[in-house]
Amino acid sequence: MRKILFGVVITLVILFTFKYCDDKKSEEITLKEHSALIQEQLKNVGKLVVIEGHFSEVFNYKNSKAIFSDYLSAEKKALVVVNADVTIAYDLSDIEYEIDEVQKVLRLIKIPKEEIKISPDFEYYDIQSDFLNPFEAEDYNAIKETVKASLMKKVEGSTLKSNAKNRLISELAKFYILTNSLGWTLEYQSQPITNSQDIKL
Repeated sequence: MRKILFGVVITLVILFTFKYCDDKKSEEITLKEHSALIQEQLKNVGKLVVIEGHFSEVFNYKNSKAIFSDYLSAEKKALVVVNADVTIAYDLSDIEYEIDEVQKVLRLIKIPKEEIKISPDFEYYDIQSDFLNPFEAEDYNAIKETVKASLMKKVEGSTLKSNAKNRLISELAKFYILTNSLGWTLEYQSQPITNSQDIKL
């Protein structure tokens, strides 16, 4: 009788050991699959153009050149009409992250800054210049630099950047949905994200 009981106990121990090892192996495979899925999703995210805008500006350019000290000056001027398309994008392939398979955590370490691209189209009207002060390449370059700086100020003062940030947050919320559905935790700046409203940039 004792031998039978001993045999049953040994058999049960062996069965439980096999089952435990099998469950452990299955859990490790699942973790690997989840980790691979998260990595694949992160790799598939490319450049995100989140917002586009259009600006128009009329610019008066004047330049005076003193001749014979201050006795005489030669002036040049132009009327410039600028139509510019502005895009704000995030290159999400540059997101810095780490995957903790043991704790089941996806940590977003760094999100890239926005990229502002201004594509101006210049139309020149009423160009007037003097023989002693002609229009040159540096004048056109000066106009372009001045207009670009002015347009950048307009972009900064508009709602484009805040709208772009809101669009980015809605995209990042997809990572929360993914990790949450897999039973993982999403962290940003060492803070766990418990809902999509917790993502603040």
